[in-house]
Amino acid sequence: MNQNTVHPPSNSVHNTRLRPESNFNKITLFKTFTFCFLSFIISPFLLAYLNSNNRSGKNSEMVMLRGFYNDPDIANGDSSENEYVPCKGTILRTNTGNVSSTMGEPCFSCTTFNILAPIYKRLDPQNQSLRESDFRAFWLARNERIVDWLLYERSSIICLQEFWVGNEELVHMYEERLGAAGYDTFKLARTNNRGDGLLTAIHKEYFRVLNHRELLFNDFGDRVAQLLHVQSVIPFSINQNESVEQEIIIVNTHLLFPHDSSLSIVRLHQVYQILRYLETYQRENKLSQMPVILCGDWNGSKRGHVYKFLRSQGFVSSYDIAHEYTDSDADAHKWVSHRNHRGNICGVDFIWLRNPNKSRKPLKISWAEAAFGIIKVSSTAFFILNS
Repeated sequence: MNQNTVHPPSNSVHNTRLRPESNFNKITLFKTFTFCFLSFIISPFLLAYLNSNNRSGKNSEMVMLRGFYNDPDIANGDSSENEYVPCKGTILRTNTGNVSSTMGEPCFSCTTFNILAPIYKRLDPQNQSLRESDFRAFWLARNERIVDWLLYERSSIICLQEFWVGNEELVHMYEERLGAAGYDTFKLARTNNRGDGLLTAIHKEYFRVLNHRELLFNDFGDRVAQLLHVQSVIPFSINQNESVEQEIIIVNTHLLFPHDSSLSIVRLHQVYQILRYLETYQRENKLSQMPVILCGDWNGSKRGHVYKFLRSQGFVSSYDIAHEYTDSDADAHKWVSHRNHRGNICGVDFIWLRNPNKSRKPLKISWAEAAFGIIKVSSTAFFILNS
């Protein structure tokens, strides 16, 4: 397994399984999707939501429900109400935690979760300097409960943002508990000793990691990204006589927060660097085109430039597919991922998918159009303000 730092160029078994004990009313920032493999295609089903108020035997099934957990003790967020949605096929969790499908195809799940670094979690609105990181009992208990839920979900892929890489005890706790549960873990700190970073965990029963790369943007905000090239452990059928161990590229990142409109171009360029490096990596390693999964906190909504740029590059939001949402503004406010540090409700945590046969514009052309669109909007706004 290689690891390099890269500076990007400018049918089912139904058994009762009790959830981890907690004081949760709801949970937050916890987006889990289940995918079923078809030949060279990733098909997301629906969000697997585990009703935190139900402690009966039903929690052993991966019932197709919609919603997000929400608990201010876990992360600063808000949630939609618990709501059942129709099930397309049946995805069930066995008594061992494995995910299976009545459609007969191998399935895997993916979770993206901004876990809110203790160094950023404010405890007192009147005293902004008072942070959770000052109180070991607070941050340790909260993060132990987060790991409890991650291990309960048992996703094949876990992508965490705002992981407190600067605290050895917390890092050791995550690596030890996830490792004991069968995960390979990879962490990456933001540049300039910002304290937090990323952690990606891959379950060894589902994937073997072929390669691991670290992308350092070295720009305003000290943002980074992880790229993992993985191969499925369980083969799936191409036809009646042939099966394949599918290779996939997984990216985990956390884009710059849009403190003002002038940072839109910076965030867009961060995504451009990721996509450009994806092209470079596949070309240099003489790889055929393969499915790509982009996970993370994108700090931008469906109405933003990053969303539109990724759509132009053939990516689709798994949440949109699961709920049959469109790119229209009418669907832009139908889901919430969390409440940000300003207290604003938003939907910005995405799991993006792209199949290798998906048609798309050339990257440079798409980037130029997106960048020009930002400049045009900014210029228009400036003209209006000064007219």
